[in-house]
Amino acid sequence: MTSSKRRTILGALAVAPFLSTLPAWAQTVTTLKISHQFPGGTINEGDFRDRLTRMFAVEVEKRTKGGLKFDIYPGSSLMKTNAQFSALRKSALDFSLVPLNYAGGEVPEVNIGLMPGLVTSYEQGSAWKNAEVGKELSRILMEKGVVIVSWIWQAGGVASRNKPIIEPADAKGLKIRGGSREMDLILKEAGAAVVTLPSNEIYAAMQTGAMDAAMTSSTSLISFRLEEVSKNLTSGRDKAYWYMFEPLLMSKTVYERLSKEQQAAIMAVGADMEQFALKAAKADDIAVAAVYQKAGAKVSDLNAAVVKKWQDIARTTAWKDYAARNANCANLLKLAEKLL
Repeated sequence: MTSSKRRTILGALAVAPFLSTLPAWAQTVTTLKISHQFPGGTINEGDFRDRLTRMFAVEVEKRTKGGLKFDIYPGSSLMKTNAQFSALRKSALDFSLVPLNYAGGEVPEVNIGLMPGLVTSYEQGSAWKNAEVGKELSRILMEKGVVIVSWIWQAGGVASRNKPIIEPADAKGLKIRGGSREMDLILKEAGAAVVTLPSNEIYAAMQTGAMDAAMTSSTSLISFRLEEVSKNLTSGRDKAYWYMFEPLLMSKTVYERLSKEQQAAIMAVGADMEQFALKAAKADDIAVAAVYQKAGAKVSDLNAAVVKKWQDIARTTAWKDYAARNANCANLLKLAEKLL
C-alpha cells in the first residue's frame, strides 16, 4: 500500500467517529408539509385538529432529535381541500388531516368513512383500527399510496337556517349538505335536495341562502362559526346516526424514504394522538350545544328511535349502493357490520 493511500484511509477512520457524534443541527434535516382545511391556531388553542397536527409535529421532531421538522398549512392555504388526497398519492404532499370520504370519487372504498348508521358510537369507531375492517381499509389505502397515521372519529350534527332537522321527514324540500355520496343518498330518500361542497365553504352557502342546512362534525360546527348563520342545531352529544372518519394521513412514498427509526417515531406519535383526538371530539360534542344556545339557536338531541329511522333508510339506500360499487366495498361493509 502506498503512503498516500494509507493516509487517506487513516484520515477517513479518524473522521468517522466525529460524524456519528455530530449535533442534530449538523445532521440531515427533512422538513415535511402537513396540510388541512381547518382554521389555524396554536398548539394550545383552536380547532383540535389543527392543534393535533402541531402537537404531532413537536413530538416527532423531539423523538427524531430534529431529524424531521414540519411546516403546517391550515385553512387549505397550501392547496385546495379536495386536492389533498390525490397529492398524497403522488407524493406532492407529505401529510394531510382530511375527512377520508372526500376522496370517494377517486377511491370509492373510502366512502365507508362517512357511512350513515354504520358507526353509532365512539367506542365502535375506535374498535375499527385493530378489527378486520380497519386492517382491510389500511391495506387498500396502502395500495393506493396512502398510510393512516392517526385514527380519528368525530360525531356530527346538523345546523339549519329555519327549522330543526331531527326526523328524516324534517329534511323534505330543503337544500342540505350531507358531506358524502352516502349521506346524500339518505337525504334524497328523505326528500331533500343535496348540496356538495367541503366544510370550509358551508358558511358562505348558508349565509346567502344557497343552502338551508349542513351536516358536519361538532368541531367544524364551532370552528366555522355556523351559529352565526343558523337558528337550529341538532347535536351529536348524546346519540348520532353518523360518525366521520377524519384521519391524519401520510404519503406512502414519502414514508418509505425515511429511516426505520423515523417511520417508527411517526407511527408511535400518531397512535399517541388518538386519545387526545377522542377526548377533544367528545368535548366538542358538548361544547357545540353551548355555543349555539349562547347565539340564540334552538338545540335538539337525538334518541335511539330517531337514530334507527335514519339507519333503516341508510341500509336500503347508502349501504346497498356502496356494497354494489365493487368487491372491496362489499367486503368492507360486511366487516364493519360485525362491529354493530
